[in-house]
Amino acid sequence: MKLIAGLGNPEKRHENTRHNIGFEVIDEMARVFQTGLSSGKGNFHYARITHRDEPVILLKPMTYMNLSGHAVVAAMNFYKIGIEDILIVCDDLNIPLGTIRLRAKGSAGGQNGLGHIIQCLGREDFARLRVGIGRDLPTGSYSSFVLGKFCEEERRIADAVVPECADAVLDFIRHGIEHAMNHYNRKNS
Repeated sequence: MKLIAGLGNPEKRHENTRHNIGFEVIDEMARVFQTGLSSGKGNFHYARITHRDEPVILLKPMTYMNLSGHAVVAAMNFYKIGIEDILIVCDDLNIPLGTIRLRAKGSAGGQNGLGHIIQCLGREDFARLRVGIGRDLPTGSYSSFVLGKFCEEERRIADAVVPECADAVLDFIRHGIEHAMNHYNRKNS
């Protein structure tokens, strides 16, 4: 069984913010598989799908971003999913908007949700799909930027990359992280 966890912040006021693009990818997956998410046995919402005979849990932690590890570990324990079978989908402000990067392991790179998952697991050797939300930060705090909504032009780019992320997730489910990395990692030209 695979666990695909999209990171974000709960509450309506956080919808369509840069920090919630991981939630958007999970919502897109649920749409493609014509299912909805339900409350889980932990502080998360989930949907159970099957892709090419592979059982998959789609997960949205209902903690705030900085506490995402609690929900991910709770789901891993409840569904008995090993670290090699998880993929975390999150925003990354160090990657240009519209670019995605898959990695088999690595540091949090300043992403607090990933940082908390690493802290809770005590290791960083799990797959992640980072979705670029932009590098050209306006003056001000990072938190204001990531918690802000996309402008109209940015929203068009984000809307186009979310289905690509869903395709990359399906590739991970079918073929594993190395295959997905080889097919979906690209440089922004």
